[in-house]
Amino acid sequence: MTEQRTVHNPPSTSSPPRLAVEPMRVADIPEVLRIERASFPTPWSEVGYRRELTRNEFAHYFVLRLYPKRSRKRRGWPPLLTRQPGEIIGYTGYWLIADEAHITTLAVAPAWRRHGLGEWLLVHLLRDAIRRGASVATLEVRVSNRAAQRLYWKYHFERVGMRRRYYADGEDAILMTLTGLNSPEYRAFLAERRRALAEQLGQVFRLDEPQNEGQ
Repeated sequence: MTEQRTVHNPPSTSSPPRLAVEPMRVADIPEVLRIERASFPTPWSEVGYRRELTRNEFAHYFVLRLYPKRSRKRRGWPPLLTRQPGEIIGYTGYWLIADEAHITTLAVAPAWRRHGLGEWLLVHLLRDAIRRGASVATLEVRVSNRAAQRLYWKYHFERVGMRRRYYADGEDAILMTLTGLNSPEYRAFLAERRRALAEQLGQVFRLDEPQNEGQ
């Protein structure tokens, strides 16, 4: 999970790396699991993700994929010339049931956190959910995950309850809800947040939209 931070000393390059939000595929599961295991005390399994992608008609999952170009490393950023073009550095997903988008997961690889990439994924998820007809968004978040809670508060989620011993290790979950997701006011807020993030991240990356977002 990540929160927005100001970018300092972005790489200077004539050919910036491309950052794309794309639909998650079964072939992506091994890379997703590496981030999953580094991010959560009780990670999902390969079987769980495979079931989500192949059997759950309500599920919509995305990965954040880096396509590196020539670049020089700058303080605070991992090397942008990675070993494998198309490396997955984050992912997110939700279920859409009737008009409710239930966010099931959001994570960014440890080396890429604190640069606004988790927020970028959240914006894409919420926009996709709106396009598909959602008017409410819900989620559970660990009581200990303050960074995630701050991100969700920033996007107008409110605490509405608690799920005791919700996680496999016994930790409680805070239940958070966002209403009015498809209202003109929230759409305008989301558009402004996307514009600000695109300006920030655009100093470092060339940003691509999901090819079939909302289709």
